[in-house]
Amino acid sequence: MTSLAPPPLRTTRPRRTPRGEGQTAHASDYTELSRRIKAAGLLERRPGAYLLRTVLLAVALGAGLAAVVLVGHSWWQLAVAVYLAAVFAQAGFLAHDGAHRQVFASGKRNEWFSRVVANLVVGLGYGWWMQKHTRHHGNPNTVGKDMDLDPNLIVFTEEDAADRRGIARLLLRRQGWLFLPALTLTGLDLHVKTVRMLTSREGVPHRRAELALIAVRLLGLPTLLVLSAGPVIGLTALAVQLLAFGFLMGGAFAPNHIGMPTIRHDQRVDYLRRQVLTSRNITGGPVVDFLMGGLNHQIEHHLFPSLPSANLRRARTMIRDYCQELGLPYLERPLVPAMADVIRSVHRLGIKHADPFDCPAAAALRLA
Repeated sequence: MTSLAPPPLRTTRPRRTPRGEGQTAHASDYTELSRRIKAAGLLERRPGAYLLRTVLLAVALGAGLAAVVLVGHSWWQLAVAVYLAAVFAQAGFLAHDGAHRQVFASGKRNEWFSRVVANLVVGLGYGWWMQKHTRHHGNPNTVGKDMDLDPNLIVFTEEDAADRRGIARLLLRRQGWLFLPALTLTGLDLHVKTVRMLTSREGVPHRRAELALIAVRLLGLPTLLVLSAGPVIGLTALAVQLLAFGFLMGGAFAPNHIGMPTIRHDQRVDYLRRQVLTSRNITGGPVVDFLMGGLNHQIEHHLFPSLPSANLRRARTMIRDYCQELGLPYLERPLVPAMADVIRSVHRLGIKHADPFDCPAAAALRLA
């Protein structure tokens, strides 16, 4: 992964260096920002907003499942499938907020709320996702610590790109072209990894409850589709739902960090700069807020994970102005240019490492 817009990430000195005045000042930078956000009341929960959001989502889900039955043996099931994909994506954002303790004051209530919504509605294992997402928030874009950098069809780091061999190396050269199609597989990947963890020996709290909820979701929807529309239309609709859901979810997460600076595992960066310099905000107003579940305010979310998503837009102005006070780059991009930056980033990484016999001078010209 390479940095397209921000300047190189500036870090503190190696761990053996005693904490000095610079490190103390950096720590106080976040303390001051936190004080301002709290004084503005932005960390206070929004129970009314989340209640309304949950009720609307339940109604939307019920309408979608009813539509599957009413449409019956018709290719209009494909349109219903796209609608359900959008509902599942919104449910994923709601589960995400609960997992960050934005919904309830009680940690246990947030946990069970997210567990039920994630497993039963989205088909995403809460226990698996929490392990992955907690590491991401603590070490965004940190090589060897952020699991979102782990290679799959697409690779994001120089080290993983250099290790590609055989067919994987051929695909590496074209990963810029493959990126958007690969996003459609995000939903299937989430389902597979969830089932794999829940059926493995890895420790997952409340494994039986999650298995029961996941079974209802992953077996129930295909059964409903097949019984209502027949095997051909039903399974085709299921495939469309999976692809659309994957694209919506992947598209909401991809532009937030890909193409931003990465951090070596042995580098020390204070919390404020670690979160701001590795994150990219997406502009676009309420429509983008809705489509991305508030995750377009990625800088604000990373700095204050428990800040309710309904307050993110208000926090944005304060945090952006504070970063300007510090002279700290605060990157915002519209959605389409941001996705173009992401694709350009993975493409450059791919062509740089695709062929060990490429002329270095020619490679440098291609990347210029």
